[in-house]
Amino acid sequence: MVEVTMYATAMCPYCNYAERLLRAKGVAEISKVRVDLEPARRAEMVGKTGKRTVPQIYIGEFHVGGYEDLVALDRAGKLDPMLTADAA
Repeated sequence: MVEVTMYATAMCPYCNYAERLLRAKGVAEISKVRVDLEPARRAEMVGKTGKRTVPQIYIGEFHVGGYEDLVALDRAGKLDPMLTADAA
C-alpha cells in the first residue's frame, strides 16, 4: 500500500467517512494531520491544496481532494489501483 495522508479535524464527519472507506479498502495506516490542533498545518494544507475544507486526502503524492472526490475515484474504479504500491 502507498502512504495515505489526510488533513482532518476531530469533529469532521466527512473525515470519519473517508477514513472508514479507506479502511474498508485495506488501508491500515493513515497519516492524519490534525489541523484543528496545529494551526500552522492548516496553513500548510491551504498552501498545498488551495482548499480550506477538510478532509484533504493524499494518496502518495497525488492530491485526491475531499471525501466526495475519494468516493468518485472509488465509483470510477480508480481508487483500488491507486492504493497499491505498484501504482505509486
